[in-house]
Amino acid sequence: MRLEGKVALVTGAARGIGRGIAHRFAEEGALVGIMDLHANDCQVVVDEITETGGQALEVRADVSDPAQVANAVAKLQEHFGTITVLMNNAAVMPAGAIHETALDDFDRCVAVNLRGTYLVSSAVIPGMLAVGKGSIIHMASVTGLLGLPGIAAYSMTKGALISLTRAMSTDYAKQGIRTNAVAPGTIDSPMLHDFLAAQSRPDELRQEFDEMHPIGRVGKIREVANVCLFLASDESGFVTGSTYEVDGGLSSKGEQPQD
Repeated sequence: MRLEGKVALVTGAARGIGRGIAHRFAEEGALVGIMDLHANDCQVVVDEITETGGQALEVRADVSDPAQVANAVAKLQEHFGTITVLMNNAAVMPAGAIHETALDDFDRCVAVNLRGTYLVSSAVIPGMLAVGKGSIIHMASVTGLLGLPGIAAYSMTKGALISLTRAMSTDYAKQGIRTNAVAPGTIDSPMLHDFLAAQSRPDELRQEFDEMHPIGRVGKIREVANVCLFLASDESGFVTGSTYEVDGGLSSKGEQPQD
Protein backbone atom coordinates (compact mmCIF):
# COMPACT_ATOMS: atom_id res chain seq x y z
CA MET A 1 0.00 0.00 0.00
CA ARG A 2 2.59 2.51 -1.14
CA LEU A 3 0.07 5.34 -1.56
CA GLU A 4 -2.13 4.61 1.43
CA GLY A 5 -4.07 7.69 2.44
CA LYS A 6 -2.67 9.91 -0.31
CA VAL A 7 -5.12 11.88 -2.44
CA ALA A 8 -4.27 11.58 -6.12
CA LEU A 9 -5.72 13.33 -9.15
CA VAL A 10 -5.33 11.67 -12.55
CA THR A 11 -6.31 13.62 -15.66
CA GLY A 12 -7.36 11.87 -18.84
CA ALA A 13 -8.31 8.96 -16.59
CA ALA A 14 -11.37 7.63 -18.40
CA ARG A 15 -9.45 5.34 -20.72
CA GLY A 16 -6.07 4.09 -21.80
CA ILE A 17 -2.93 4.89 -19.83
CA GLY A 18 -4.75 7.29 -17.51
CA ARG A 19 -7.29 4.64 -16.58
CA GLY A 20 -4.48 2.17 -15.92
CA ILE A 21 -2.66 4.66 -13.69
CA ALA A 22 -5.83 5.42 -11.74
CA HIS A 23 -6.37 1.72 -11.10
CA ARG A 24 -2.73 1.24 -10.09
CA PHE A 25 -2.81 4.16 -7.65
CA ALA A 26 -6.06 2.86 -6.11
CA GLU A 27 -4.59 -0.63 -5.75
CA GLU A 28 -1.84 0.91 -3.62
CA GLY A 29 -4.27 2.74 -1.33
CA ALA A 30 -4.65 6.17 -2.92
CA LEU A 31 -7.93 8.08 -2.89
CA VAL A 32 -8.20 8.85 -6.59
CA GLY A 33 -9.91 11.66 -8.48
CA ILE A 34 -10.92 10.59 -11.98
CA MET A 35 -10.83 13.60 -14.32
CA ASP A 36 -11.86 13.48 -17.95
CA LEU A 37 -14.24 15.19 -20.36
CA HIS A 38 -17.37 13.13 -19.75
CA ALA A 39 -18.86 12.39 -16.34
CA ASN A 40 -20.30 9.03 -17.43
CA ASP A 41 -16.90 7.81 -18.63
CA CYS A 42 -15.30 8.97 -15.38
CA GLN A 43 -17.97 7.20 -13.36
CA VAL A 44 -17.29 3.92 -15.15
CA VAL A 45 -13.69 4.01 -13.88
CA VAL A 46 -14.86 5.02 -10.39
CA ASP A 47 -17.21 2.03 -10.36
CA GLU A 48 -14.42 -0.30 -11.51
CA ILE A 49 -12.18 0.91 -8.69
CA THR A 50 -14.82 0.73 -5.97
CA GLU A 51 -15.85 -2.76 -7.07
CA THR A 52 -12.31 -3.93 -6.30
CA GLY A 53 -12.20 -2.27 -2.88
CA GLY A 54 -10.60 1.05 -3.80
CA GLN A 55 -11.84 4.60 -3.37
CA ALA A 56 -12.34 7.04 -6.22
CA LEU A 57 -14.41 10.08 -7.16
CA GLU A 58 -15.61 11.40 -10.51
CA VAL A 59 -14.40 14.98 -11.07
CA ARG A 60 -15.33 15.70 -14.67
CA ALA A 61 -13.54 18.61 -16.37
CA ASP A 62 -12.10 19.79 -19.65
CA VAL A 63 -8.52 20.44 -18.53
CA SER A 64 -8.28 23.42 -20.87
CA ASP A 65 -11.14 25.24 -19.08
CA PRO A 66 -9.98 27.08 -15.92
CA ALA A 67 -13.43 27.22 -14.29
CA GLN A 68 -14.06 23.52 -14.81
CA VAL A 69 -10.60 22.63 -13.47
CA ALA A 70 -11.05 24.82 -10.38
CA ASN A 71 -14.44 23.29 -9.63
CA ALA A 72 -13.16 19.74 -10.09
CA VAL A 73 -10.13 20.27 -7.84
CA ALA A 74 -12.30 21.88 -5.16
CA LYS A 75 -14.76 18.97 -5.34
CA LEU A 76 -12.01 16.37 -4.94
CA GLN A 77 -10.31 18.18 -2.04
CA GLU A 78 -13.62 18.74 -0.26
CA HIS A 79 -14.38 15.02 -0.54
CA PHE A 80 -10.98 13.42 0.15
CA GLY A 81 -8.64 16.18 1.39
CA THR A 82 -5.56 17.92 0.01
CA ILE A 83 -4.25 16.53 -3.26
CA THR A 84 -0.62 15.47 -2.83
CA VAL A 85 -0.24 13.40 -6.03
CA LEU A 86 -1.00 14.87 -9.45
CA MET A 87 -0.75 12.84 -12.64
CA ASN A 88 -1.01 15.18 -15.64
CA ASN A 89 -1.95 12.65 -18.27
CA ALA A 90 -4.70 14.21 -20.42
CA ALA A 91 -3.59 14.58 -24.04
CA VAL A 92 -4.72 14.57 -27.63
CA MET A 93 -2.58 13.46 -30.57
CA PRO A 94 -3.47 14.91 -33.98
CA ALA A 95 -1.79 13.13 -36.86
CA GLY A 96 0.22 14.87 -39.53
CA ALA A 97 3.38 16.76 -40.35
CA ILE A 98 3.17 20.40 -39.34
CA HIS A 99 1.84 21.62 -42.72
CA GLU A 100 -0.77 18.87 -42.64
CA THR A 101 -2.06 19.76 -39.17
CA ALA A 102 -5.21 21.88 -39.19
CA LEU A 103 -5.03 25.01 -37.06
CA ASP A 104 -7.98 23.88 -34.93
CA ASP A 105 -6.25 20.55 -34.25
CA PHE A 106 -2.99 22.31 -33.42
CA ASP A 107 -4.73 24.69 -31.03
CA ARG A 108 -6.62 21.89 -29.31
CA CYS A 109 -3.39 19.90 -28.89
CA VAL A 110 -1.72 22.86 -27.19
CA ALA A 111 -4.84 23.60 -25.13
CA VAL A 112 -5.10 20.07 -23.71
CA ASN A 113 -1.48 18.97 -23.53
CA LEU A 114 0.10 22.23 -22.30
CA ARG A 115 -2.59 24.64 -21.12
CA GLY A 116 -4.29 21.75 -19.33
CA THR A 117 -1.10 20.83 -17.52
CA TYR A 118 -0.63 24.47 -16.50
CA LEU A 119 -4.20 24.88 -15.27
CA VAL A 120 -4.42 21.66 -13.26
CA SER A 121 -0.96 22.12 -11.76
CA SER A 122 -1.75 25.72 -10.82
CA ALA A 123 -4.98 24.62 -9.13
CA VAL A 124 -3.31 21.84 -7.12
CA ILE A 125 0.04 23.37 -6.12
CA PRO A 126 -1.30 25.83 -3.47
CA GLY A 127 -2.62 22.90 -1.44
CA MET A 128 0.68 21.07 -1.77
CA LEU A 129 2.54 24.17 -0.62
CA ALA A 130 0.27 24.46 2.39
CA VAL A 131 1.08 20.92 3.55
CA GLY A 132 4.71 21.03 2.42
CA LYS A 133 4.68 17.98 0.19
CA GLY A 134 3.56 16.68 -3.16
CA SER A 135 4.48 14.70 -6.25
CA ILE A 136 3.60 15.99 -9.72
CA ILE A 137 4.09 13.72 -12.71
CA HIS A 138 3.79 14.88 -16.30
CA MET A 139 3.04 12.35 -19.02
CA ALA A 140 5.59 13.22 -21.69
CA SER A 141 6.67 10.90 -24.52
CA VAL A 142 9.77 9.77 -26.35
CA THR A 143 8.35 11.85 -29.19
CA GLY A 144 9.49 14.83 -27.12
CA LEU A 145 13.02 13.48 -27.37
CA LEU A 146 13.06 11.86 -30.82
CA GLY A 147 11.73 12.88 -34.20
CA LEU A 148 8.96 10.44 -35.01
CA PRO A 149 7.10 11.06 -38.27
CA GLY A 150 3.52 12.23 -38.56
CA ILE A 151 2.84 13.68 -35.09
CA ALA A 152 4.53 17.08 -35.13
CA ALA A 153 2.16 19.03 -32.86
CA TYR A 154 1.98 16.24 -30.29
CA SER A 155 5.78 15.89 -30.26
CA MET A 156 6.16 19.63 -29.72
CA THR A 157 3.92 19.60 -26.65
CA LYS A 158 5.64 16.57 -25.15
CA GLY A 159 9.05 18.19 -25.53
CA ALA A 160 7.66 21.25 -23.76
CA LEU A 161 6.47 19.09 -20.85
CA ILE A 162 9.97 17.72 -20.39
CA SER A 163 11.32 21.27 -20.14
CA LEU A 164 8.48 22.23 -17.80
CA THR A 165 9.39 19.30 -15.55
CA ARG A 166 12.90 20.69 -15.06
CA ALA A 167 11.62 24.21 -14.43
CA MET A 168 9.01 23.12 -11.89
CA SER A 169 11.49 20.92 -10.07
CA THR A 170 13.73 23.91 -9.36
CA ASP A 171 10.79 26.14 -8.42
CA TYR A 172 9.25 23.82 -5.84
CA ALA A 173 11.85 21.33 -4.57
CA LYS A 174 12.61 23.30 -1.40
CA GLN A 175 8.88 23.45 -0.63
CA GLY A 176 8.64 19.66 -0.67
CA ILE A 177 7.06 19.28 -4.11
CA ARG A 178 8.78 16.93 -6.54
CA THR A 179 8.12 17.13 -10.30
CA ASN A 180 9.04 14.37 -12.73
CA ALA A 181 8.03 13.17 -16.16
CA VAL A 182 7.43 9.80 -17.75
CA ALA A 183 8.24 9.42 -21.45
CA PRO A 184 6.68 6.24 -22.82
CA GLY A 185 7.55 4.70 -26.13
CA THR A 186 4.75 3.15 -28.14
CA ILE A 187 2.16 1.73 -25.76
CA ASP A 188 -0.68 -0.64 -26.66
CA SER A 189 -3.41 1.84 -25.81
CA PRO A 190 -6.51 3.46 -27.32
CA MET A 191 -4.38 6.44 -28.40
CA LEU A 192 -2.19 4.11 -30.46
CA HIS A 193 -5.25 2.42 -31.94
CA ASP A 194 -6.72 5.81 -32.91
CA PHE A 195 -3.43 6.89 -34.49
CA LEU A 196 -3.09 3.69 -36.51
CA ALA A 197 -6.69 3.93 -37.71
CA ALA A 198 -5.83 7.27 -39.35
CA GLN A 199 -2.90 5.79 -41.32
CA SER A 200 -2.88 4.36 -44.81
CA ARG A 201 -1.23 1.07 -43.77
CA PRO A 202 -2.10 0.50 -40.10
CA ASP A 203 -1.22 -3.22 -39.90
CA GLU A 204 2.23 -2.75 -41.38
CA LEU A 205 2.90 0.28 -39.23
CA ARG A 206 1.85 -1.58 -36.07
CA GLN A 207 4.38 -4.31 -36.91
CA GLU A 208 7.04 -1.65 -37.44
CA PHE A 209 6.24 -0.18 -34.05
CA ASP A 210 6.83 -3.59 -32.46
CA GLU A 211 10.07 -4.15 -34.35
CA MET A 212 11.57 -0.72 -33.75
CA HIS A 213 11.70 -1.24 -29.98
CA PRO A 214 14.86 -3.16 -29.02
CA ILE A 215 12.79 -5.17 -26.55
CA GLY A 216 10.81 -6.46 -29.55
CA ARG A 217 7.31 -5.19 -28.76
CA VAL A 218 5.31 -2.15 -27.80
CA GLY A 219 4.74 -1.49 -24.12
CA LYS A 220 1.83 -2.32 -21.85
CA ILE A 221 -0.22 0.23 -19.95
CA ARG A 222 0.61 -1.33 -16.60
CA GLU A 223 4.33 -1.02 -17.31
CA VAL A 224 3.89 2.75 -17.57
CA ALA A 225 1.59 2.84 -14.54
CA ASN A 226 4.20 1.06 -12.41
CA VAL A 227 6.77 3.80 -13.08
CA CYS A 228 4.19 6.48 -12.27
CA LEU A 229 3.44 4.63 -9.03
CA PHE A 230 7.12 4.77 -8.05
CA LEU A 231 7.26 8.51 -8.74
CA ALA A 232 4.05 9.12 -6.80
CA SER A 233 5.27 7.18 -3.78
CA ASP A 234 7.71 8.11 -1.04
CA GLU A 235 10.15 5.59 -2.53
CA SER A 236 11.18 8.28 -5.01
CA GLY A 237 11.71 10.90 -2.31
CA PHE A 238 15.11 11.99 -3.71
CA VAL A 239 13.93 12.10 -7.33
CA THR A 240 12.88 15.37 -8.95
CA GLY A 241 13.42 17.01 -12.33
CA SER A 242 13.88 13.63 -14.01
CA THR A 243 12.32 12.14 -17.12
CA TYR A 244 11.89 8.36 -17.07
CA GLU A 245 11.96 6.80 -20.55
CA VAL A 246 9.61 3.80 -20.47
CA ASP A 247 10.23 2.84 -24.06
CA GLY A 248 11.76 -0.62 -24.40
CA GLY A 249 15.09 0.94 -25.39
CA LEU A 250 13.66 3.01 -28.26
CA SER A 251 15.29 6.30 -27.26
CA SER A 252 18.68 4.56 -26.94
CA LYS A 253 18.36 2.99 -30.36
CA GLY A 254 17.12 6.18 -31.96
CA GLU A 255 15.23 4.56 -34.84
CA GLN A 256 11.71 5.16 -36.00
CA PRO A 257 9.30 3.79 -38.63
CA GLN A 258 9.26 5.50 -41.98
CA ASP A 259 6.12 6.38 -43.93
